[in-house]
Amino acid sequence: MEKNIRCIVAKPGLDGHDRGAKVISRGLRDAGLEVIYTGLHQTPDDIVQSVVQEDPDVLLLSILSGAHPVLFPEIMKKLKEEGADDVLVLGGGIIPDEDVVKMKEVGISGIFGPGTKIQEIVDFIKTNLKR
Repeated sequence: MEKNIRCIVAKPGLDGHDRGAKVISRGLRDAGLEVIYTGLHQTPDDIVQSVVQEDPDVLLLSILSGAHPVLFPEIMKKLKEEGADDVLVLGGGIIPDEDVVKMKEVGISGIFGPGTKIQEIVDFIKTNLKR
């Protein structure tokens, strides 16, 4: 029997737009993945503590505020400090093309913008799981 893939969907920072995160959460659940949605206004510490406590296979970060150049590297740094850097980390939302390379350099494995099909994200997760 195949192990359920556990995912955390988190909204870092002060971004108050969560429709995309909720659509992703529901789509991943419909695809058979286990999903924990942390809600709005999560600090990097909140998100990393959720990862430590819940032990997911995947962390999906959704952001529309433009704060990804600060928040994503901070989350990745804290994951490493906690020994939780074996989690596949994905980013989504409004992330300019020129920032995608920078986000991958800090350890974000994939970036998915508006309009990405849920199945594309599911396939990426199944292909790139680190555990």
